[in-house]
Amino acid sequence: MRLKLLLRPGWLLSALVTVAFAVTCFTLLAPWQFDRHTERDATNAAVQASFDAPPAPLGSVPGDEWRRVTLKGSYLPEAEALARLRTVQGAAAFEVLTPFRLTDGSVVLVDRGFVRPGEGVRVPSYAAPPSGQVELLARVRFGESTQRAAFNEDGRRQVYAVDPAVVGQAANLSIRPGYLQLEVGAPGVLGALPLPQLEAGPFLSYALQWIAFGTMALLALFYFTWREIKPGGSLAETRSRRQSVSEILAEDEERERAELSGG
Repeated sequence: MRLKLLLRPGWLLSALVTVAFAVTCFTLLAPWQFDRHTERDATNAAVQASFDAPPAPLGSVPGDEWRRVTLKGSYLPEAEALARLRTVQGAAAFEVLTPFRLTDGSVVLVDRGFVRPGEGVRVPSYAAPPSGQVELLARVRFGESTQRAAFNEDGRRQVYAVDPAVVGQAANLSIRPGYLQLEVGAPGVLGALPLPQLEAGPFLSYALQWIAFGTMALLALFYFTWREIKPGGSLAETRSRRQSVSEILAEDEERERAELSGG
């Protein structure tokens, strides 16, 4: 049967690789880009809504990310930490994380903004937060997570993520989940962190491209399979034996003799 011709190891391996690539496109790569597109849409909607909603006291409104809130209390500079290996506006930065005790006694984590590294990757000097009670204007942010503990370097406590639990554990404080990102002009702000750009990004087009790639791979597999098993397909073609150099020269000599005798 002609179908047996498709059981050759080389053909089976090619078919397996093609199907695996298509499945990866449909079940992993395309959904991943669709998820990123959905996340970007949600972020854009939240940021846009925050422009229209007036600031509200912390805890009086739902804790939607990017919501602008006001809070009163005092900084705890002795519990401060720096988030390292950050990128802000395309350049390396540290983000300064300072716990803040609210008037009700609870503690939240405040991201005072960024500072640029000095002398390579060393921590530069920067302004301390104001002392005493202050009122802040900030945006609600969801906390990050990491399994890496805080450590001390260049005389500063440093962490690998804006994780309130890690900062609190290092400072022996109970810090509420999430954190607050200071707005421009708020007391204690350093380099204010920029807001996300309100654009859809390329994620949807990337997802559609992965679907197209997977579909084309399956169509190509189907086409070449059909071409091979149909009557007269290339698998049934007998391939001519390659001539040796001596055979070619012999044919040329014979052709020349025939031309001379005919002349």
